[in-house]
Amino acid sequence: MLSKEQWNEMLIERHTKEVHDKISSASVIIAGLGGLGSNIAVALTKAGIGHLCLVDFDVVEPSNLNRQAYTMSSLGLYKTEALKDILLSINPYLKITTCCTKVTEENIPSIFKNFNIICEAFDKADNKAMLVNYILEHYPDKKLVSASGMAGYKSSNTIKTRKVMKNFYLCGDETSGIESGLSLMAPRVGICANHQANMILRLILGIEDV
Repeated sequence: MLSKEQWNEMLIERHTKEVHDKISSASVIIAGLGGLGSNIAVALTKAGIGHLCLVDFDVVEPSNLNRQAYTMSSLGLYKTEALKDILLSINPYLKITTCCTKVTEENIPSIFKNFNIICEAFDKADNKAMLVNYILEHYPDKKLVSASGMAGYKSSNTIKTRKVMKNFYLCGDETSGIESGLSLMAPRVGICANHQANMILRLILGIEDV
């Protein structure tokens, strides 16, 4: 087991102290802990993020295992708690807040108001639209990283990150979805998740272009 000091020294050696200090002092909220959100959380944890808030109301099911960060031992657990355990096994010094509830327009302010970087990682289009539209309308100064289009097994190169408007970033191919009869598979979902994680890191470091 690495001590907290050894963990930080390892990341400083990898990233430089200036970069590590910014990442380790940052807080990010992730809404949705499926194929996108669970993999985003793992990537940010390995990068040395200081605080993650995990938001989801669902439990881990067998159908989740083909593309999400969970294992068979996670089955039946709330995703918030299962993912918390996985992340703490990577970095036991990570600060994690969990919110095991369904996001609605009514509770968005109480859940998201204290976070400057918001990651939208829902599976369903209507949930995505609800959160994105609310944040853009009511919290235009917050950084929002969302995703659309990562189904199937088309070329990896069709998944991109686009700056839609000030403070709003969209990752994916923006076309492919399960409604088109395509399945969700680990490679393309993971690519999109890492696009989101990388954009979040860039925002933490003060880089706002894509």
